[in-house]
Amino acid sequence: MNSRGMAADRHIPVLRDRIVELLAPALTGPGAVYLDGTLGMGGHAEAILESCPQARLVGIDRDQEALALAAERLDRFAGRTTFVHAVYDEVPRALAEAGVTHVDASLYDLGVSSLQLDETDRGFSYSQDAPLDMRMDQSTGITAAEVLNTYSATDLEGILREFGEERFARKIAAAVVRERETEPFTTSGRLVELLKKAVPAASQKSGGHPGKRTFQALRIEVNAELSVWARALPGVIDALGVGGRVAVLSYHSLEDRITKRVLAQGAKGSSPQGLPVELPEHAPYLRLLTRGAEEASAAEQAANPRSASVRLRAAERTRLSTATKGNHR
Repeated sequence: MNSRGMAADRHIPVLRDRIVELLAPALTGPGAVYLDGTLGMGGHAEAILESCPQARLVGIDRDQEALALAAERLDRFAGRTTFVHAVYDEVPRALAEAGVTHVDASLYDLGVSSLQLDETDRGFSYSQDAPLDMRMDQSTGITAAEVLNTYSATDLEGILREFGEERFARKIAAAVVRERETEPFTTSGRLVELLKKAVPAASQKSGGHPGKRTFQALRIEVNAELSVWARALPGVIDALGVGGRVAVLSYHSLEDRITKRVLAQGAKGSSPQGLPVELPEHAPYLRLLTRGAEEASAAEQAANPRSASVRLRAAERTRLSTATKGNHR
């Protein structure tokens, strides 16, 4: 057993029942394929496999520890599960490794996982002093410490402003560059101390912890989250068969903006203005299953604080578009 503890004891899946409600109708047939693009510790996958006894899971995650914990949690479904170590925009490779050609339903639960937040040695949390790593896949890529110690003040300001929506990005970037000349950044505790000094006290009172936006920006940069997501969502829609469904849980406005744009584009079609008749190839290929973005109930937010910022969007594939590769059923 993993020394960090059982996944089921540590992870409360956000909007679990609503996800099952949205995706289960597409997973009733024999051999139906459920793709969990951000498997994490397997909470949503467990609920889907319990509710859809004929479905099989292809679960992908870039975090190898998460895959191991999920495999433990889902051991009783061993004959119906395939796990792939991959980033969530690598759907074609993951499906090829699983030996499947299309997806009937898919879930993406974006952002940092419960596992990554809870493990103090990963550096994701501003509430614990830890090495500044923040890589979801610790086997590859640049760390948060390397970003802080090597990026120019202009580049640091840019990622803090764009990815963290940080009002004091320029002041923080200048302070980081000044402080790293004395000693390189290695731990989250030192960065938090810098942020407490750089962010005005009045803003800390009204805007929450001074590390919130900077830590979010560093995590997004380290893991290239937004560019990966912008590639991933069109890719998973392309893998859906007709009648297939996709659901997305986003936790900040930048992710949700990408999701909203891609789903809305598929749901409104591409007919040029002024055409008297909509040509079949320009017809919508998605049907939205949510009205806008759904939020967690007050009761769920109270029971699971990590659900407070969630935004859920979902859609169903209604036809194969000209951009679709392969012959999905």
